[in-house]
Amino acid sequence: QVQVVESGGGSVQTGDSLKLSCVISGRIFPTNVMSWFRQAPGKEREFVAAVTWSGGNSMYRDSVKGRFNISRDSSKNTVYLQMNSLKPEDTAVYYCALTTGRLTIATMAPRAYYGWGQGTQVTVSS
Repeated sequence: QVQVVESGGGSVQTGDSLKLSCVISGRIFPTNVMSWFRQAPGKEREFVAAVTWSGGNSMYRDSVKGRFNISRDSSKNTVYLQMNSLKPEDTAVYYCALTTGRLTIATMAPRAYYGWGQGTQVTVSS
């Protein structure tokens, strides 16, 4: 059974940076895709970024392109989300989870994922 633990959140100012980490315990397959999602109060959980476990290919939601970078370290079973130039609208609880397959539009759907962690809070003040 796969479990994930997210960390690295905090309270920052507009323009600051944070690096989130997601440590995965359990079996990870080459076909796995690791993703970050976020959920702000009163809003649906939304896709942020994804990376393939095997080849390191990635995809992002439009609003974070050029500011966020997702990466993975297979030796540490860890996925990272480097967040730069943070904005108040980035405020949310950030979660990581796993799915399988290729990076497609379907990758952005939370229902395709498993192994959800408890999340880590990111708060960006103006």
